[in-house]
Amino acid sequence: MTFYPGPSKVYPQVAQFMQDAFAEGMLSINHRSSECMEITCGAIDGLHQKLNIPSDYHVYFVSSATEVWEIIAQSLTRQKSLHYYNGAFGEKWADYAEKLVSIIERIPFDINKLPDLQNITNFNDVVCITQNETSNGTQIKDLKPLRKTFPEAIIAIDATSSLGGIALDFKDGDVWFASVQKCLGLPAGMAIMICSPKAIERAEQINDRKFYNSLLFIHENFQKFQTHYTPNVLCIYLINRIMLNISHISIISENTKQRAKKWYDFLEHKGMKCLVQNPEIRSDTVITIQGTEEEINEIKALTKSHGITVGNGYGSWKNTTLRIANFPAIENIEIEALIKLLR
Repeated sequence: MTFYPGPSKVYPQVAQFMQDAFAEGMLSINHRSSECMEITCGAIDGLHQKLNIPSDYHVYFVSSATEVWEIIAQSLTRQKSLHYYNGAFGEKWADYAEKLVSIIERIPFDINKLPDLQNITNFNDVVCITQNETSNGTQIKDLKPLRKTFPEAIIAIDATSSLGGIALDFKDGDVWFASVQKCLGLPAGMAIMICSPKAIERAEQINDRKFYNSLLFIHENFQKFQTHYTPNVLCIYLINRIMLNISHISIISENTKQRAKKWYDFLEHKGMKCLVQNPEIRSDTVITIQGTEEEINEIKALTKSHGITVGNGYGSWKNTTLRIANFPAIENIEIEALIKLLR
């Protein structure tokens, strides 16, 4: 059993779907063929329907969430990007953007607080934020204040540890992105990028066409249900099949939140300390337990001896925390087994 927060457990149906892909010849098809365009179209339609993505928002497949950082910096940023972060992945995004963007402004905030939006006005370039910070198990549940504060800006949101696990209001942002190896329950090797009409309009204004992954080039290809490079055809096929088999995000989200509550109630009852003390900030999909280095190593040794993998800590919390994924592909019986062991 694995509770590692990415790559994490894949949906059990994936085993049969991979065999089907081989049997149907999908692993050998031309990525410009009508067959590939058909499964790409099906995968995009499935994501729109099951994740409740607005019909006028565009869905693209790229290599990774890290590539989306690059696309945003190249194709959607005029001069300056503003980065709010409280953990390692948000900070890495700012570090990466700094290599490509003229001006970077960083606004770190505490893991037990929401970002302070009061001190900046009339900013209209790109605002970057991580909705669910995998490194520490924090979550920003309401992103509407960000849109209200920056009505003219492009709002870019990293939803890597939440897309497919909890319901998101896509109208709150202009660019959403996530790798597939977390809440979407698929093997690593691809990411999903979702763009609003406003984001495409901004891309047209900037008119960046210098790179293979310039957003306009990606957009033009996807108008034909083709990709801007030879894609991970197997993963696109798997998205298509998974979207036909999973519940609507409203049902998945409710289940995720109920299981998260069960986790946090258990930890409180057990006297185990959560890294995030403010319940309103705690992630529904990544539960982070804090302790001494000795305590954390003891828990990891115990779980490993029972064939269960939990996530290591990350960044500045590497040695004093462990992380437990609460992703949809993880079954209730597995959660019960881990809770029983910890009890």
